[in-house]
Amino acid sequence: MNDLIDEYLNFLAVEKGVSHLTLEAYSRDLNRYVSFIRSCGIKTIMDITADDVILYLAQVKKDGLNARSANRGMAAVRGFYKYLLREKKIDTSPVANIEMAKVWTRLPDTLSQEEMNLLLAQPGLVTPAAIRDTAMMELMYATGIRVSEIISLTINNINWQVGYLVVMGKGKKERIVPIGKSAYDCLYEYVNKTRPLFVKGRATNIIFLNRSGEGLTRQGFWKIVRKYVIKAGLKKKIHPHTFRHSFASIYSKGGQIYARSRSCSGMQIYQRHRFTPILLAKD
Repeated sequence: MNDLIDEYLNFLAVEKGVSHLTLEAYSRDLNRYVSFIRSCGIKTIMDITADDVILYLAQVKKDGLNARSANRGMAAVRGFYKYLLREKKIDTSPVANIEMAKVWTRLPDTLSQEEMNLLLAQPGLVTPAAIRDTAMMELMYATGIRVSEIISLTINNINWQVGYLVVMGKGKKERIVPIGKSAYDCLYEYVNKTRPLFVKGRATNIIFLNRSGEGLTRQGFWKIVRKYVIKAGLKKKIHPHTFRHSFASIYSKGGQIYARSRSCSGMQIYQRHRFTPILLAKD
């Protein structure tokens, strides 16, 4: 794999005229990536899967790499695989559908961390609907996916072992979106213990269901959110994309998300988490 990295860096220097400093940065990023891949027992570039890349991103998060450095490192990896495809050294790229959070510069109608935490605390965990709503809002805030994407999620879209969603976005393009630890716990609790109460004998793989056992609509989702916005006493103009914008705002500021005072299993937690695209690192 190191020979392939050398070939790629030489290509960047000779054919693309990339600067010496950029080459050094790419070299560090790619060698860090390959070192992790080898530590997983993977010996050839063809054996690397999307799951392996997700685990690598989780590790660099755990190592304390900041968001901008992580995005730069991912750019190096993407460029490397693009080169390998061009040279026909691989048939498919394991990073093709992996989405790193984008850094937006202007984000209207966002909620602060404190306001979002207040909103997420409103459903509570007393009723099945409350557990569903908590899982749904936590998941949207943790991933930044669209309303249309969350209401169309199915059980088959979840990779529980690694901790990510396979989301069908605009243009029917699939992408891989990592799930945060808090959202993962809430989603797991809902799917395994509460969702069966909503199914009502129907044959459906849709994750978030209404009282009739049918998938939620956009209007149904918005009605749920509005109820908790009013309950929380928030005065800002909230719309369906507020979760997505707030997700991006916290990410772009390198902010810290504090776990709520009660987890989805009811246990008291006070751990602080630094927000990056990957939060499900295995300790």
